[in-house]
Amino acid sequence: MPQLAVGQPPQEKAGKHVVFLAGGPSHGFGSHEHRAGCLLLAKKLGEVLPEVTTAVYSPWPTDSSALARADAVVVFADGGGGNLIQRHLAELQPILDRPVGLVVLHYALDLPDPAAREKMKQWIGGFYETFWSVNPHWRAEFRELPDHPVTRGVRPFSIDDEWYYHMRFVDETRGLVPILTAVPPDATRKGPDGPHSGNPAVRSRMGMPEHVAWVYERPDGGRGFGFSGGHWHWNWAHDDYRTLVLNAVAWAAGIEIPTEGLRTSAPTVDELLENLDEPIPDSFDRETLERRIQAWRQP
Repeated sequence: MPQLAVGQPPQEKAGKHVVFLAGGPSHGFGSHEHRAGCLLLAKKLGEVLPEVTTAVYSPWPTDSSALARADAVVVFADGGGGNLIQRHLAELQPILDRPVGLVVLHYALDLPDPAAREKMKQWIGGFYETFWSVNPHWRAEFRELPDHPVTRGVRPFSIDDEWYYHMRFVDETRGLVPILTAVPPDATRKGPDGPHSGNPAVRSRMGMPEHVAWVYERPDGGRGFGFSGGHWHWNWAHDDYRTLVLNAVAWAAGIEIPTEGLRTSAPTVDELLENLDEPIPDSFDRETLERRIQAWRQP
């Protein structure tokens, strides 16, 4: 199986190598499930690309050679002062300089340190900036998708998530392509001033579209992908949501994406419940989740 045990170094293979770096426990049951999400994405990637080797480390490999053969690195972790990327800039720099693709999911986009922010901008084209970006929960409707390898096989869709927006992007937009764009509800812009809640710049953009996922082709040939969703673990069961991120991971590794995209089987509820950070609470409503997943499968 291409999915490897957490912390196990990749086996020798002729194909591409993708390393997932998962943050630790965070927001409670069913949200910010970094390790479970990475393991699930690695498993699904193996369904369609068995020649690709994957390894999942949580939170960071102790073996310094673990990243040496990576074609893409995926970081799904908390941000702020404990941001994995910010804490390991010196280790990532020579890896990404090869060049290697970098995929950054959800809260890992938030780096407080200016030097780390500059690196993130160079590597993936954008980042979350406190007192500028915001992190509300809302249902985004993605009505149009650009023509790009990452969107192959992905249909327009809508889904609830903690979609961060009003990101900081590279000043020169050459090489950057917005992938998911939607108009947030005006209510999400009305928060008081704060590091995450709101600011005058956000409030001045009522009714305007915002980019919540993007790709970036670096001048050195490396590829980056930023994805501000990822709060709810259950969203990986949405076919278009999951396909888009799998496409992006493969694209970042330099893999040609087929016309139909990397369409995989939707994870069952039992699959979604594997590897979670906390025990399943008594209040867990399995039937409601099953109905939601079934609704997502409707054409």
